[in-house]
This record gives sequence, structure tokens and C-alpha cells, in this order.
Amino acid sequence: MNTTVPTIDVEHIGKPRRFVFVLLKNFTMLSFASAIEALRIANRTSGKELYVWTKIGEGGESIACSNGCEFQLDGDLIETERDDTIMLCGGIDIQDATTKKLLNWVRREARKGATIAGLCTAGYSMARAGLLDGKKATIHWENQDSFTEEFDEVELTKSVFVIDGNRMTTAGGTASIDMMLKLIADDHGEELGNAVADQLIYSSIRTDQDTQRLSIPTRIGVRHPKLSQVIQMMEQNIEEPISPSILAKEVGMSTRQLERLFRRYLSRSPKRYYMELRLQKARNLLMQTDMTVINVALACGFASPSHFSKCYRSHYNTTPYRERGTMATRLSV
Repeated sequence: MNTTVPTIDVEHIGKPRRFVFVLLKNFTMLSFASAIEALRIANRTSGKELYVWTKIGEGGESIACSNGCEFQLDGDLIETERDDTIMLCGGIDIQDATTKKLLNWVRREARKGATIAGLCTAGYSMARAGLLDGKKATIHWENQDSFTEEFDEVELTKSVFVIDGNRMTTAGGTASIDMMLKLIADDHGEELGNAVADQLIYSSIRTDQDTQRLSIPTRIGVRHPKLSQVIQMMEQNIEEPISPSILAKEVGMSTRQLERLFRRYLSRSPKRYYMELRLQKARNLLMQTDMTVINVALACGFASPSHFSKCYRSHYNTTPYRERGTMATRLSV
């Protein structure tokens, strides 16, 4: 283990920077743990108390994360100090976790000029509170479709994290590490940030220019430039699907060659693959927004609700209406 202590200007440390972690119902443990561990290691590595933190949440007693583990809270939604950094920690069912009490509280703290971050899906809570209007932000890729439909005043990116003034968002998972390393380096120098990364066995620090999803070749397990190009066009044109003949022409192939390419590498036709992408987006919108089934169908390139319902049932063994009903029942429990 490297025991070298990074050089820190003691005279300019001042009082420790305090982070207020707000744990929302069903928050993601990995995002929270990644953030708080980076702070702990910064203190340990520097040999100084650079950071302190507290865990709060509605009720002020205990709260469960998405994997079922219970966390004891230090208090309810308390009034924070001006120099505090508030970290909203989200996870699954973020709409349900974004309560009226939380929104009122975070708006009040924002009016005081607080720096506020949303980890994982908590960017949704920030947007609901109006804290991201006119700002750049990010959120977990699975929530991007629904977020875009609901918050068109936010400039959503696919970055692993975004810092825009006193508003910060991360995409979830280990993206919290990347953002915290950036904050630590800004506060106390890159030497300490790099030392914390080494302790975390984190050998590749991402910046806000890195995207959160794997590249298409890595994701599909195939390195074929024309196949990747076609899939990228499909993903970017869900609402108005492009015909296989046009897709083939765009990459300099015949429709028959494109068919063979998809069959060889993905064991399905281009039409089938495209349909699965559209249905996946539809399912996300059904489960994460209040959009009507008809509007979901239109947003995913289906001209009629009946055709949408037929395709959805064939793929997911349930109808869009039942999917929406099942989700509503689960959130009400």
C-alpha cells in the first residue's frame, strides 16, 4: 500500500466541508457508498479531516435502499448551513420517492444558494423541484427517455456526471466516484484526487466528457463499423423509424446485405431489432412517466394504439395497459 501523504496547504484548509446525504426511498447503495467512501478515503489519505458528512431523510429514523439494506439516519430533513453540499441519493421508483415534503424542502434550501447534487436518478427530483431549468444535467441511461419527455427545459446529456454551477448530477453506479474525485481535486489538488483513486483501485478516472453507456460494439459484443452505424441510427430515430432500405443505403449496403449482417451477428432481422429498441423505450416510458398509452405509442413510432398493443404483448407477454396498471399497484404498496 502506498503510504505517501499528498502535500496539502494546511493554512488554507479552513473548516471541513460538510456533505448532507439525503437518502430517498429505494436509493441505490452503490451510488451513495461510492460518494461517501471517496470522502472517507480523502480524510484518511491526507491525515486530516477535510470532509464531514451526515445522513438524513424523511422521518429521520431509518430507510431501506433498493437492495433491502437498512440505514440509520442522523435526522429528518433539517435546515442546512450555507456552505453545506446537499447530495440527493436516488434509486428505483424515483417518482414515488420524490414526495411533496422533499420538493418543498429542497426548494427552500436552494433559495439559500445551496450547492445541490443528484446521484443516480435523483436528477429527476431536482428537475421536479425546478432546480435544473436551463441547466445541463445527466441521469441514469434507463431514465433518460422519460426524463426527456417530462423536462424539456433541462439540457440532458449522456455524460457520467455534470457540474453546472451549483447544480451537480451523476448517472449512477460508480459515476459518483468520478464526480467526487473531481470535487476533491478541485478542493485540495489533483495529487490528493489521484491518491484517493489509487486507494479505490480506480485506474481510469472519467471526466464529464465521458458517456455513461458502453460503446455500441462493446454492448452488442460485435466490432463491425457498419453494423454499429446502423444501430446508432436506429437508437437516434425511435419516434420516426427509418426503413431498412434507407438504413442500408446510408451505410453503402443493399437491403439483403443488411439482413444478412443482422442475422449473422445478432440472430434477428434489422426490423426485429429495431422493434425491440422501440418497445424497450416504450416500456421505460410506461413505467417511469404519466404519459398516456397513446402518447407512448406515438413517441415510439407506432401509428396506432392497437398495433402498439399487439407488438408489446407479443414481446412482453402483457399489454401496455396492464403494464401501467401493474406499476401503479406496485407503487401504491
